[in-house]
Amino acid sequence: MQFSRHINITGEALKRWFIAQCYDALAVGALWWAGLWYLHVPFAPLWAILAAALQFIPHFGPVIAFFGPALAALFDNGLEGALYVLILYGIIIMTDGLLLQPLIMRRTARVPIWASLGVPILLSLIFGFWGLLLAAPLLAVIFAYRAYAKSRNQVDIPRQTPPGQAITGGQLISPGGAGDASQSNNG
Repeated sequence: MQFSRHINITGEALKRWFIAQCYDALAVGALWWAGLWYLHVPFAPLWAILAAALQFIPHFGPVIAFFGPALAALFDNGLEGALYVLILYGIIIMTDGLLLQPLIMRRTARVPIWASLGVPILLSLIFGFWGLLLAAPLLAVIFAYRAYAKSRNQVDIPRQTPPGQAITGGQLISPGGAGDASQSNNG
């Protein structure tokens, strides 16, 4: 395979992964906005935009995004408001990690759900922080190459032309049909 083909496959896979990350960030931002609006936390749209932007920082961004709305709720509604924001944070993290990210990666980057859930854990155990950080883009690239290999291995099976339709070099005849060669030889 040519080097330019490798660059195209890898670049396309990383582009699809980045698009998946953008969709995920928008979904998380919408969840934060809806939850903070329901809890009457001040500056809910600001915290939602900040949470969406911080979603691009793997695993630490969502934690950082939690502190702004928690402090706003603490000052506005007291400890009870901050506790509700903590519960909202847990719901959003669980929804994003177990549902949104795997589904978005499957639809956009064509990474199976089992790989989106299991491989980051495995890579974090083996390589620590860097394994966790690089798991998602690495999965997108691996499954792009896998799809390319599958497409190369498929044998092109020619489709049979239906009887009576013109083909290169003549016309197909059907057994027992008007143009049957066996009838013309016997008659």
